[in-house]
Amino acid sequence: MKRIGVDLGGTKIEAVVLDLQGDIVWRKRVDTPKDYVGSVKAIAALVGEATSATGAPATVGIGMPGSLSPRTGLVRNANSQWLNGKPFLGDLEKAIGHKVRLANDANCFALSEAVDGAGAGAKTVFGVIVGTGCGGGVVINGQLIGGAHGIGGEWGHVSLPWPGADEMPAPKCWCGLEGCLETWISGSGFQADYARVSGETARAETIVERMRDGDDVAAASFERYASRLGRALAMVANIIDPDVIVLGGGLSNINELYDRLPRVVSDHVFSDYWEGVIRQAKWGDSSGVRGAAWLWPGGAGNGGASGNVVPLRKL
Repeated sequence: MKRIGVDLGGTKIEAVVLDLQGDIVWRKRVDTPKDYVGSVKAIAALVGEATSATGAPATVGIGMPGSLSPRTGLVRNANSQWLNGKPFLGDLEKAIGHKVRLANDANCFALSEAVDGAGAGAKTVFGVIVGTGCGGGVVINGQLIGGAHGIGGEWGHVSLPWPGADEMPAPKCWCGLEGCLETWISGSGFQADYARVSGETARAETIVERMRDGDDVAAASFERYASRLGRALAMVANIIDPDVIVLGGGLSNINELYDRLPRVVSDHVFSDYWEGVIRQAKWGDSSGVRGAAWLWPGGAGNGGASGNVVPLRKL
């Protein structure tokens, strides 16, 4: 039995097949249709190709933006807005012809890194995606923690902890609240901070390059970013005290973060010491699609996702 994983992104859909050792034996990407019916058909077509290419039965797991409401079964909070309010799971199962498991894409990232990535072997792993947006997922003893309402690990929409005077009033978030972490520690939040101070719009990569070249304004913006991300991680440490924190997304490629963040976290945790580990994701952009494949029972390394992994609807 092989595992098919699908990652539904805003611009592309990626599908892979994993063998029992966790190696990718087939992979394909297609552009994401910007409509609901087209997205369902594209995923079903990829799953069909994957099954034909491997010539073996396979489970199917899918990572998606947003999540399913346990109350209604409909998609909510997806930035691919054509999914919201739709019976995505049921429609996928009809189109594919058998059961699938769905999870938020950040949860899939965390699961992938906990199973056989940067958090392999750790009891508690907190996975973080800091890119265009900000997402998170919690894995304990190889099990993805979805929570009673399917929002476990959803730290992007809590407020920045311990804000300074220069961080008030807090910026408005697209969710309708103010000061959410996504407005501060996402790539767009980093860029917005730099623009507020410099008066210039620049990509995150450019800001980092300028910092490394000795630009004081860029360096100060990076320090503010590291402080905000570190404070956010300290809040997580105070709640679940993870053994390993794994960073993914575009901003996880800033090497200087891995020296700066532990000091910020240590300054803010409610403990006399903090020796948690912060690592860059092992699987990079492939973490999400690999995690989708691991949504079904069994796994590599530490045993992977067990039969008690919490799906958003019992299958």
